[in-house]
Amino acid sequence: MRLFWKDQVPLLLFYLLQMLLVPVLYWISGEDRPPAIIGYGVLLSGSILLLYLGYRYVQHRRLYKLLSSPGTFSADQLTPLGEVALPEAVQELLQNMDRQYQEKLNGHIRQMDQHIVFINRWVHQMKTPISVIQLILQDLEDETAGSIQEEVEKLRKGLEMVIHTSRLERFENDFHVELLSLRKTVGNAVAGNRRLFIRRGVSVNILVDDGTHVYSDAKWLMFMLGQILTNAVNYTVGSGKTVTISAHPRGKDTVLEISDQGIGISPEDLKRVFNPYFTGERGRQYHESTGMGLYLVKEICTRLGHAVELESRPGAGTAVRIIFNGQAPVQ
Repeated sequence: MRLFWKDQVPLLLFYLLQMLLVPVLYWISGEDRPPAIIGYGVLLSGSILLLYLGYRYVQHRRLYKLLSSPGTFSADQLTPLGEVALPEAVQELLQNMDRQYQEKLNGHIRQMDQHIVFINRWVHQMKTPISVIQLILQDLEDETAGSIQEEVEKLRKGLEMVIHTSRLERFENDFHVELLSLRKTVGNAVAGNRRLFIRRGVSVNILVDDGTHVYSDAKWLMFMLGQILTNAVNYTVGSGKTVTISAHPRGKDTVLEISDQGIGISPEDLKRVFNPYFTGERGRQYHESTGMGLYLVKEICTRLGHAVELESRPGAGTAVRIIFNGQAPVQ
C-alpha cells in the first residue's frame, strides 16, 4: 500500500494544483460563485479521484505487493500479477529474466562440473608417475634421493589439496558420516606423514584413548589432520621437538587438539589464518605455506558440522582444535 501511494504522489500533486486553479479561474473571469458550489465541485472531483485510485489499486495490488517485498520473490512461485497491461508486462519481463538467469546458471554449472572432472582425472594421472618415482627412490640410499623423496612428497600433498579443493564445491555429494575411532584415525594420519616427521626430526605423542569415538567423514577428517600435521612439522624449527595430539571432552562435545612447539603465529595474523591464500608473516618467512591448508580445514569443518579453533603465540607453538559436536558412545 505504501508503494502504491508513493507512486500516486505526482497525480495527487497535479490534482491539488488543479483544485487551486479552479477558484483562481472563477476570480479572474469575474464570476461570483458561492464557496459552497466550489466546495461541492471539489468534493465531487475528489470522490471520482478516490474511486479511480481504488480501482487502480485493485488492478495492480499484486504487482505492488511483489515490488514491496522483492526479497521474497521466487520465479517458481510467481502468480499472475493481473490481467491489465502493466502487471502482465512486468510478469513477462520477470519470467524472461528468470529464464535467461537459469540458462546462464546451468551453463556455469556444466562448466564447473567439466572442470572438476578434468581436475580429478589430471590429479589421478599425476599420481601414477609420482608413485613410480617413489618406488624407484626406495632402492636408493644417498642424500640426493632423500631430497628428491621430500620434493615428491610435497607434490603428492599438493595434488591432494587440489583434488579436495575441487571437490569442496560438490561436498554434499562426496561425504559419508559414520562413527569413527579417533585413536585409529589419528594413527593413520600420523603414519601417512611419518616420512615428514622423520626428516624433520619431530616426534609425535598421541594421547587419545582407544575408546574415544566421533561422528565424522573418514576421508575428509584424514585430509584435515594431514593439513594440520604438515603445518605443525613445517613450522617447527630444530630437531627433538614434539607434536602432541590429545582428545578430551568439553561438555557434550569431543575436542581433538594438535599442538606443536613451533615458531607460532603473529598476533596480527591470528584473525586471518583461515582466509584463503593468506600465508602471513611466518609463511612468507619460511616459504612453506600455500595459504590454503587452514582455509580448507575451516571449510570442511563447517560442512561437517564441526568447529575449529586456533591458539598460538610467537615462539610458543600453535594449538589447533577440532570440536566434534556431541559425544559419541564409548566403545
